[in-house]
Amino acid sequence: MSTHQTRYWQDIDPGERFATDCITISKRDILEFAADFDPQPYHLDNEAATESIFGGLCASGWHVTALMMRLLTDTFVNRHIDLLGSSGVSQLRWSRPVYAGDTLSAQITVADKPTASSDPRFGYIECEVSVSNQHDKRVIDLVTSLLIGRGEGAANG
Repeated sequence: MSTHQTRYWQDIDPGERFATDCITISKRDILEFAADFDPQPYHLDNEAATESIFGGLCASGWHVTALMMRLLTDTFVNRHIDLLGSSGVSQLRWSRPVYAGDTLSAQITVADKPTASSDPRFGYIECEVSVSNQHDKRVIDLVTSLLIGRGEGAANG
């Protein structure tokens, strides 16, 4: 039997911070994602990438954003937070390239907790997310609005 207690919207406070685990991106990961979703030369071809402004084969920003979502989701699930989804991302900035072999981790800060939604099943939290590489250099920053469950009984008052 599990001994954890699920955390709901009402249990989360602005200013709360979470550090994620790490994830390492491989050349194969970069090539496969780019081939499927962002087939630009600097994501697919070593020679073209070397001649680009990035100086080498680098991951798509959308790939890095997807990795951020994996880190965020795993972190919230591991902390038993009732994450129901996201209503969007704003202020997305890719500040430096991510290369094969880079190891990424994220810092998540609950920046705001607006009044609960009109739907009694969930509330919103606004999180600022910064992803850094193994050299502690930021590679992506964004703000996301997450839907967090309000727990049993919340829908009934």
